[in-house]
Amino acid sequence: MLIRRHLILIAALGIAVLASAQDKARMSDYQQRLAALIERVAGASTDNERYLASEQAVQLLSEALQEEDSHRWRWKLPDYASVLTSPDGHLRLFTWAVVRDGGEFECFGVAQYFNDRDEEYQIAPLHDRSEEILNREESILSPDNWFGAVYQEIIQVSTSERTWYTLLGWNGVDNLTERKIIEPVTIRGGKLQFGGPLFRRERNLRRIVLEYANEATVHLAYETQYIEEIERVREKVKGTNRHRTVEKKHTHKEQLIIFDEVAPQTPGMEGLFHYYMPSGTELAYAFIDGKWEQRKGAQGRLADKKLNKDFEPLPKQQPAYKF
Repeated sequence: MLIRRHLILIAALGIAVLASAQDKARMSDYQQRLAALIERVAGASTDNERYLASEQAVQLLSEALQEEDSHRWRWKLPDYASVLTSPDGHLRLFTWAVVRDGGEFECFGVAQYFNDRDEEYQIAPLHDRSEEILNREESILSPDNWFGAVYQEIIQVSTSERTWYTLLGWNGVDNLTERKIIEPVTIRGGKLQFGGPLFRRERNLRRIVLEYANEATVHLAYETQYIEEIERVREKVKGTNRHRTVEKKHTHKEQLIIFDEVAPQTPGMEGLFHYYMPSGTELAYAFIDGKWEQRKGAQGRLADKKLNKDFEPLPKQQPAYKF
């Protein structure tokens, strides 16, 4: 009887190992086929070929992500595509762009997310409607009505009510302008919501859109930077009974979303984004008490002030996904 139990256990383990090997082989096949399609998205010679490859990539990826435990698979795709996974594993985003012969960009993607209500992973193809969205910084959007971007970073934060994922993205737009985007995303009622009221003292702001001349280089990153704060204190004037107010500077490090402010080069060009360039001012947001709050005094890439060790600023660079 004991021998029989051992044989049953060995057989069960063998079946599990075989199933695991089959799952790995199946996902590896999906990955190879998807990588080939992404290469065609970037390298095909006509618009029709590039769009066909992109649509096939969306279909194939949607099929692959329906496989059991697909959310655990470590995807390795060409640099033309971005694959981002949230720290909690509840959101994964695949995004890329099709560049038309005329230089216009259209973004594509698929989201895989965990639906707490149904306790299962779901998928949602992303449909780029960015040129049709009028109130683009104020709108709450869905996967079917998406402000398209190739996402470069995902920042997970929590409020008292829910978990949010703040995405940093890029869109090549056309021959005149480019965009960088700060996009809050959450899972609400079992569905993905793009855009949200996460910016303190900005009542109607749901996302930040930086659009600027495509010859400009605009920095946007989540990084540790220096904050210089000024504290006003009253102190006694030496040798007298009088007091005076003095300013004392304090410098500390903080995790920030930091980016270049963009503005038209000349007055009267507001809204004509191909005249927008970095203004020379850097803006920064820190996540404080459930909101992204603008922080003044962020030093950004300034390297002329040092604390206890040398400060090596991150270089400005174009996204890896620009081709």
